[in-house]
Amino acid sequence: MPAPLAIVVGGTIAIDHVKTPESEGRDLLGGSAAYASLAASFYSQPVNLVGIVGKDFPPQHLAMLEGRGISLTGVERSEGDSFTWSGEYFRNMNDRTTHMVGLNVLESWQVKIPASIADSPIVVLANMSPDNQLEMLAQCTAPGRFVIADTMDLWISIANERLHQVLQNLDLFVINESEARDFTGTTNLIQAGRLLLAKGPKYVVIKLGEFGAMLFSTAGDSAKVDGGLDGLSFFRSHAFPLEKVADPTGAGDTFLGALAGYLAASGQTDFGFEVIRSAVVHGSVLASFTCEDFSTRRLEALKSTDLDARMAAFGAMVAW
Repeated sequence: MPAPLAIVVGGTIAIDHVKTPESEGRDLLGGSAAYASLAASFYSQPVNLVGIVGKDFPPQHLAMLEGRGISLTGVERSEGDSFTWSGEYFRNMNDRTTHMVGLNVLESWQVKIPASIADSPIVVLANMSPDNQLEMLAQCTAPGRFVIADTMDLWISIANERLHQVLQNLDLFVINESEARDFTGTTNLIQAGRLLLAKGPKYVVIKLGEFGAMLFSTAGDSAKVDGGLDGLSFFRSHAFPLEKVADPTGAGDTFLGALAGYLAASGQTDFGFEVIRSAVVHGSVLASFTCEDFSTRRLEALKSTDLDARMAAFGAMVAW
């Protein structure tokens, strides 16, 4: 079997303060790239993290990431203050209020990819500004690279043109359902999937939160697999059901990283629909663990046997 491919993950690395109806956590590890790189490390290494932290960033968070085999060669240290986010979840854990965002070191950050990791074949553009995503893309040099990106509603609103430029360079685009509706101007998610594919990416995943995810691609040979939908290859994954959610922060970023890690573990970048379909399932299941504790705490304690057991249980739940 081919050796796993190197992954480079760029995005935010943050200090989070999170409040829920049951509890509160401060000085937590947060940020899109932090969650995504940790999730990817469950499937494939090396994982190369790219981002920026300030002088106040808790050193134990970086030590934990390094201890999980994540290279910090691409993490810039600044004398400024770290990016911070403070938010509160309410009773149903779907509604969230952001109390404070401190851009700090992110305000003038320009992505710098060290030459030693620039040729990583799997490129993950986690949630950051489209300008930063384009900067990162310009520095990634691997021939035949596979590029995955996420975004958020802010960039759809204030950087729409540059976000469209990002989409033209993607193999796989990941977006949540409300953002997909806003970005495409339709409330129908099947239509949204078609419209997003028309913007450039070969594959599109629309995240549905506690209800799973939808995978789209333009039908080709993959239309022969189950899920052909009038010119599309289509797959709908459930999410693993949880009786209690402690903190859903970072679940979408975990999904993104696990998806990338699963693909990298195959040792090649020429992916068909069936492989990406399996990656979506793995991403959904690993993301469920993130919701069981604050920040990355549950992922830090997670054993491979726990993940295998939940995958098996999930398979039994959705089979008929």
